[in-house]
Amino acid sequence: MSLKCGIVGLPNVGKSTLFNCLSNAKAQAANFPFCTIEPNLGVITVPDQRLNVLADLVHPQRIVPTTVEIVDIAGLVKGASKGEGLGNKFLANIRECDALLHVLRCFDDDNVIHVDGSVNPLRDKEIIDTELQLKDLETLETRYSKAEKAAKLGGNIEAKASFEVIKRYKAVLEQGINARTVAFNTKDEQKAARELCLLTAKPVLYVCNVDEASAKQGNKYVEQIKAEAERENAQILVVAAKIEADIAELESYEEKMMFLSELGLEQSGVVRLITAAYKLLDLETFLTAGPSEVRAWTFHKGSKAPVCAGVIHSDFEKGFIRAEVIKYNDYVTLGSELSCKESGKMNVEGKDYVVQDGDIMHFRFNV
Repeated sequence: MSLKCGIVGLPNVGKSTLFNCLSNAKAQAANFPFCTIEPNLGVITVPDQRLNVLADLVHPQRIVPTTVEIVDIAGLVKGASKGEGLGNKFLANIRECDALLHVLRCFDDDNVIHVDGSVNPLRDKEIIDTELQLKDLETLETRYSKAEKAAKLGGNIEAKASFEVIKRYKAVLEQGINARTVAFNTKDEQKAARELCLLTAKPVLYVCNVDEASAKQGNKYVEQIKAEAERENAQILVVAAKIEADIAELESYEEKMMFLSELGLEQSGVVRLITAAYKLLDLETFLTAGPSEVRAWTFHKGSKAPVCAGVIHSDFEKGFIRAEVIKYNDYVTLGSELSCKESGKMNVEGKDYVVQDGDIMHFRFNV
């Protein structure tokens, strides 16, 4: 399952520094705009302590965590919707992503230039929002007349739903509000909304890049973004990218944890960011455990058993018979698959079972 989170923001807000901390791929992190011209792609391991716990019980040959793709996209400037700077390339790269990590500069540092001359994360957010909104309005304008004619023909429920979606999105965007704030109730409208692929409809996590002193509690800039994110029903995450870069250079786990402890933090910002990005994509994890491997598998929240079987192999979904499910806590408490089965803690589920995060699965199929 190849899903991407795109790291976006104005130039020099810490995108590439953060990307470098997230991945082994080293994007150039320089103190000038547009140092990242082609998007850098990193395949990031999603931390999951449950794998280690299961491995201690099962003693597999290997542990295979799940991953998420992170894309570092070139910085945007005013006028990007009209092709200014690297606007067209920037917008095309965003369109290919499933969710956005919007990095905002929330620290003062005279040694790091700001493309607009001063630190103001609300203004920075508005710049990018405006450019994406303008591009979305352009998309809607090109479809409006055709959709209106199709809706007036009558009898075509999908056409009417599509036009209704376009009208609602257009009204919101013209007010300077992002498309993601609009909710649709019917399946036809939800389908039409997805097909439009609007940039501001993508889920977003606002990443507040702060200085060391603000790593735990945040600061006045973070509070400004927090209030704005609440209006959008979006989430924020506070990260000190410079500190994360220092942590990434430490070799041992113990050194990293000692560094975090001195800052009053339990987890690194990188771990919290990866976990948040995974959730932002509306993803969850089911597990398989056996002597060959303990493995995490990614699925969309709300997926049924046959779909999750297909994550392992398409034949599993085609020939699905049943799923044998053990809850993670039961497995850990009883210590083995056999003990769970003997204690009645292994459930046999059919095609309508909605898989839950942390389920330990064994699929039966016949092709």
